[in-house]
Amino acid sequence: MEATVWAAVITTLELAGATTAILFVIGVPLAWWLARRGSRLKIVLEAVVALPLVLPPTVLGFYLLILLGPRGPLGAEWQLWFGHPLAFTFGGLVIASCLYSLPFVVQPLQVAFEGLDRRKLEAAWTLGASSWRAFWDIVVPETRRGFLIAAVLGFAHTVGEFGVVLMVGGNIAGETQVISITIYEQVETLNYQAAHTLSAAMIVFSFVVLVAVYSWNRSRAGWRR
Repeated sequence: MEATVWAAVITTLELAGATTAILFVIGVPLAWWLARRGSRLKIVLEAVVALPLVLPPTVLGFYLLILLGPRGPLGAEWQLWFGHPLAFTFGGLVIASCLYSLPFVVQPLQVAFEGLDRRKLEAAWTLGASSWRAFWDIVVPETRRGFLIAAVLGFAHTVGEFGVVLMVGGNIAGETQVISITIYEQVETLNYQAAHTLSAAMIVFSFVVLVAVYSWNRSRAGWRR
C-alpha cells in the first residue's frame, strides 16, 4: 500500500481518537444535564445536538468553513494568536468532527443516564457521598454499556466522515487527507484496486466492531438475568 494511503489511515485514526476523547469531555456532562432536566431549554439543546443527524454534511461544513476561515470569527482570532487559520488544518478537522459526531456520543449517554435507578444515587447521597463520588462509583458502572456504545459510535462515525471533512479540511496528504477522501481520490483516478482494498477494510472494521459491541451487550444482559 502506498505511503499516502498509510498516512491517510493514521490521520483517520488520530482524528477519530481525538474527536472521541474530546466528545466524552463535552458529552458526558451535557448528556447528564439533559437526562436530569425537563425544561424548555432541554428541548432546544436536544434539537441543537441532533442537528447533524438531519443536516446535509455540506451545509454544516460550509458554515464551519466560514467560521474557521481566515476571515471567520474563530479562524481570525486563531490566526492572530498562532499565525494560521483553522480551516484546512488537522485542528480544524477535529472541531468539525466534534460537532458532526456530537449526537452519536451524547444521545447514547443520555439514554443510559435516563434509565439509571435514581434510588441508588439517593442512597449514596444519604450515606454522605459527594455528587462526584456518587457519579464515579454508581453512575459510571451502571451505565458502562452506554459509555461503550457512545465511544464506538463516536469513533466509527468519525472514521466514516466525508462531506464535512472535505469541506473543512480539504485533501492535504499527511495533514487532512483521511480514508474516506482517499477512497474517493482512488476512484477518481480509476485506481479501483486500491479503492476496493480500502473500502473492504472499512466494511470489515465496522462489522467486527459492531459484532463485538452486540456480543458484549448480549453477554451482559444474560449475566444480569
